[in-house]
Amino acid sequence: MEWTQITINVKPQDVELAGDIANMTVPYGIYIEDYTDLEQGVEEIAHVDLIDEELLNKDRSIAKIHIYIDPEDSPQEAVAFLTERYQCENIEHTFELKMCEEDDWLNNWRKYFKPTKVGEKLIICPSWHELDDTEGRVVLDIDPGLAFGTGKHETTRLCLSTLEQYVKEGMSVLDVGCGSGILGIASILLGAKSAFGVDIDPMAVRTALENAKVNKVEDKFTVVCGDLTQKVEGKFDIIVANIVADAIIFLSKGVREFMNDDTVYVMSGIIDSRLSDVLNALKDDFTVIDEVFDNGWYCVIAKRK
Repeated sequence: MEWTQITINVKPQDVELAGDIANMTVPYGIYIEDYTDLEQGVEEIAHVDLIDEELLNKDRSIAKIHIYIDPEDSPQEAVAFLTERYQCENIEHTFELKMCEEDDWLNNWRKYFKPTKVGEKLIICPSWHELDDTEGRVVLDIDPGLAFGTGKHETTRLCLSTLEQYVKEGMSVLDVGCGSGILGIASILLGAKSAFGVDIDPMAVRTALENAKVNKVEDKFTVVCGDLTQKVEGKFDIIVANIVADAIIFLSKGVREFMNDDTVYVMSGIIDSRLSDVLNALKDDFTVIDEVFDNGWYCVIAKRK
């Protein structure tokens, strides 16, 4: 299949915010090229000062954000959305569009996805990477494939750090919009007895099941294709939804039926400008017990009243 690669050129000082906005257009992640601190980064990560000449010749005045649009989706809609949001944030930008094979997308992930520490207990490692020292952390092997959820994005990190605090031995977890399966798998590795994931994207379901096998938790992790709580039955000790504000607001109208009295409800994917909308939707049925913020994104933790 041929996908559309959209490359967004922005100033380096705008790349974080521009990247967050770009990530809202696709469910399976982005990758960023930013060479402004190349020497410092190489020294910190690799502890060497010898850098390939090709890298040294990269343009330092521009950062590039790459996203990939499914053949069934419209690149023009993505460009229109990004243009509107970038104009609102006064981010100067240009676009480049070209066609690419699916394999190119997967290979680009392998270049830019490195092991990442999250919270106090986890380290996320791509399935093709050899990890020499875990530093006592629980290793979560993730191949992002074409599904969102690698631990790189703030919303996923917020959820993982929150799950570290609330997952206890023997708990059951529901992950709504599970993407790569990272949150359900992490919950099991942290001690949950089972996790149930649901995602509207069949490709995400396949990726999540593959990641469960890689982490040897496939017997504890069930994943189905459906919209929000469609096909979900039973009650859970933790419900996590790393989606978007509008979907959280809709989900919260009926999610109580899947909760025990003490169920912890973890919501992320909430950009700061939408926090008040989410809190307003929760106020009648839920008590918010915590709000966690990272770089423009919120994670809200609540319990039923």
